[in-house]
Amino acid sequence: MIDKTELTRVIEEAIDGTDLFLVQVTVSGDNVINVDLDSESSVDIAQCVMVNDAVLAAFDRDVEDYELTVGSYGITSPLLVRRQYDKNIGEEVEVLTRDGRKLKGVLTAADDEGFTIEVATKVKIDGKKRPELQMVPERIDYDNAKQTCVNIKI
Repeated sequence: MIDKTELTRVIEEAIDGTDLFLVQVTVSGDNVINVDLDSESSVDIAQCVMVNDAVLAAFDRDVEDYELTVGSYGITSPLLVRRQYDKNIGEEVEVLTRDGRKLKGVLTAADDEGFTIEVATKVKIDGKKRPELQMVPERIDYDNAKQTCVNIKI
């Protein structure tokens, strides 16, 4: 079976110096390898071929039979790594938390522990009869975010 740690190292070396970053690598028990890439701008076919060729050069198919797919991480797929959060600051996201809350708001910040979104919330204002909608920051730890997706506007 292909060593996932070594595979990840080869991929990281191949994308070093580009704006590409690795989102995930999966290796199944029967050596089916899927590599998902993202970038600050876009991922094109030539970049995927470059990573594919680096893996093919590092792992001899005569020694270890494997199937390899290198592609761009889907725009509608949930955010998985910190750099995806950084890339999408200012975008509207939808978050499903582990405690069952569903929040929709604008991603405003991300750090190593979690991220912040601004959520429209009814707030009671002194001297006003009815609560008013205001954008309120909501801090969410990555561990508490079951799924975070960017809302695509067409």
